[in-house]
Amino acid sequence: MKELAKPYISDHFRPVTDEITAHELTVHGSLPPELNGRYFRNGHNPKPGVTPSHWFRGEGMLHGVRLANGRAEWYRNRWVKTPFLDGVPFTGTELDVSAAATNIIFHGGRYLALQEANLPWEVTSELETVGVYDFGGKLTSAMTAHPKEDPVTGELHFFSYSPFPPYLTYYVADATGEIIRSQVVDGSGPSLMHDFAITREHAVFINSPVVFDHAEHSGIPYRWHDDVPFRIGVMPRTGPAKATWFEIDDQAAILHVTNSYVDQWGRVVLEGPRFDRAAWETSWKWWVGAPGYGSTFDAGSTFHRWILDPATGKATDEALDNLTTEFPSMNDDHTGSANRYSYAIAFPGAGLSGYHTIKFDTATGERQLFSHGEGRLPGEAVFVPAGDGTREDDGYLLTIVSDLRADASQLLVLDASNLTNDPIATIELPRRVPAGIHGHWIEDHK
Repeated sequence: MKELAKPYISDHFRPVTDEITAHELTVHGSLPPELNGRYFRNGHNPKPGVTPSHWFRGEGMLHGVRLANGRAEWYRNRWVKTPFLDGVPFTGTELDVSAAATNIIFHGGRYLALQEANLPWEVTSELETVGVYDFGGKLTSAMTAHPKEDPVTGELHFFSYSPFPPYLTYYVADATGEIIRSQVVDGSGPSLMHDFAITREHAVFINSPVVFDHAEHSGIPYRWHDDVPFRIGVMPRTGPAKATWFEIDDQAAILHVTNSYVDQWGRVVLEGPRFDRAAWETSWKWWVGAPGYGSTFDAGSTFHRWILDPATGKATDEALDNLTTEFPSMNDDHTGSANRYSYAIAFPGAGLSGYHTIKFDTATGERQLFSHGEGRLPGEAVFVPAGDGTREDDGYLLTIVSDLRADASQLLVLDASNLTNDPIATIELPRRVPAGIHGHWIEDHK
């Protein structure tokens, strides 16, 4: 009996086998004149003949679309040419051996492809690989794939985590890319820490019950343990300082955060999709291709809020929505400050047929949905502010859609202020782009 292909290299995730470049792409509708820059997206794209043991272990491939003066000038895709791409195995000791497959950012004049167990890899504005990057020798450990850029100071805040002491180290790089702070965060444990958050005053870290476990043989050695408490650490950004760890009564895991901020009562608020144990373990089965996985790569994370009160030491939490959603995003100008709106991918189920892009309004509890239609999977929605915008949601959402029926992909430009509107513009890409992970819009003036 022929073994079924793993879900993370099938259907929407079926890898492409080559690198191409195409110019002057077809645009339906009108591209907003302020969209002058590059939309870059990263994701796992194993080489032909390679079946990784886990979704997160596939080789990294970058996809990019250049927009300028109302035109879609080019599309290109490139593998990040690391030793891992050449077959050198990742052992956890060689920090340059990276899949570089999770995210791509721009900071200090450099484009960096990221994967959390390794050093960044620098690429050019046309996605050609430059080489491993260690911040001039000041970064001697791995770097999270989810750094946070402070929209006021331009600083880049990030961390490194490890299954072995020191479990967690916090870094800050200034706007030019020079590391100006490095501090071990006391009180952390060997949790899988994919993401974190900042407020204007704090760095916010997550210790979930998903912890290092030698018995996990998927290549990502972490498992859920009920005897490990769910904790959130809050540490002042000015330092050196000590973290205060809040233990949460409700066991949960967080893969991605939406945002964090300090409310009018001085409490630290953290928002993002929440996994309970059943949702995490069923999703993990999809990520490793184990028997019992569901039809999608997320089996039930829902939008949630945690409130941490430094004055009392108490933590409370509340559900914000009941739809299965992940890959949250927002207007990054509000990173670390109170925000009203956020966006995510909504998965089939709970009355939804097919995938949607969703907009949450946390002030009213209302949501808007943009349906992508059957057989069409959107990616993370990247927010781009409108040139003349005055409100938080004045702007556009960029997302690449994988269309299985047409064996094609499009880059959609949606109205972030009203998802009930038709797309502002649709760009026809020259191939079906496999469903990916994270990316950014990078303006030309940067």
